[in-house]
Amino acid sequence: MKRQRIVIKVGSSSLTDSKGYIDEEKIKDHVKAISYLKKMGHEVIFISSGAVASGFVQLGYPSMPVTLKGRQAAAAVGQSLLMQQYIKHFCLKDTVPAQILLTRNDFVKRDRYRNAYFTINELLERGIVPIINENDSVSVQELTFGDNDMLSALVSGLIHAEQLIILTDINGIYDGNPKSNPNAKRFDFLGEITDELAATISSSGSKVGTGGMKSKILAAKTALSLGVKVFIGDGEGEEKLSDILLGKGDGTYIGEPDLTSINNLKQWIAFHSPISGRIMIDHGAESALRSQGKSLLPAGVVEVIGHFPRGAVVEVSGAGGIIGKGQTVYSSEELLKMRGKKTFEIEEIGTAGKPEVIHRNYWVNLIDGEVK
Repeated sequence: MKRQRIVIKVGSSSLTDSKGYIDEEKIKDHVKAISYLKKMGHEVIFISSGAVASGFVQLGYPSMPVTLKGRQAAAAVGQSLLMQQYIKHFCLKDTVPAQILLTRNDFVKRDRYRNAYFTINELLERGIVPIINENDSVSVQELTFGDNDMLSALVSGLIHAEQLIILTDINGIYDGNPKSNPNAKRFDFLGEITDELAATISSSGSKVGTGGMKSKILAAKTALSLGVKVFIGDGEGEEKLSDILLGKGDGTYIGEPDLTSINNLKQWIAFHSPISGRIMIDHGAESALRSQGKSLLPAGVVEVIGHFPRGAVVEVSGAGGIIGKGQTVYSSEELLKMRGKKTFEIEEIGTAGKPEVIHRNYWVNLIDGEVK
């Protein structure tokens, strides 16, 4: 088996017992499986939930808190307890873990996004297992990933993983809820995640987690658009992860083998950058951007909406709506003067010294919100 870069995501339901307490035996099982992958030569990034589940009992809560302050306090206590468990069991396998806590701002700010990439790569090059979780003790609702399923998809794209493995308490994706419908059938393989499938999957989750199967479907759809194959399922034992890589996993495999990775700049533009305005373009410019791989020139600009500086990320719309996003060479003020003009006509107007409004290297095609 060739060496791969693999992201493993484990949710709270796969880390806790029936009462919601952290289950040390489950942690040991995950650590053994990850350590086994490392011995096979693979690079492993571990996305671990469980901070809130680890800490709520210590705060005197009878069950998982529902208030923001309660969840943040539980996460503040629980993250340390969770890492103590991981350090203890990884050390028994002669493996050093490292903790990384991320917030949405670490993806929105481009310099922090790049720093996260370099940090994770440095850890992997030195044989260390990065253990990543959202920084639940400080994140606010407006700036969260929603759940660790989506975080795992975005991290998979960021570090150009070959495979995302999402371990859960259900062995794959079904055409109904297997807990209430004994006739529900499992999908062993899905080439893609269609909108119809995403709409029919139940959003119910466990009593200790924040996501459900629907969140995993949405995360898988995001990972696929970033060029990362996905497995969603269950398993136990030292070889459960290696079995998944060999095609013997108990779950659903998602994605064709020939997916194309997307460079980090385009990922940032597509998924994380703040939008500063909008540019309306004509049919010829839309065709050049979407089908011909060309840059956007001033001649194709019909209207400029909003006020933004040079280097801002804007949405671009054609006759049918938004077609993509890109980083502008010019400010909105300059573009209002340049719109509709040929290249030779803008030499006295534009001061950036470049004919492109958005260069193709700083452009991302979007279809129904997906990178294409």
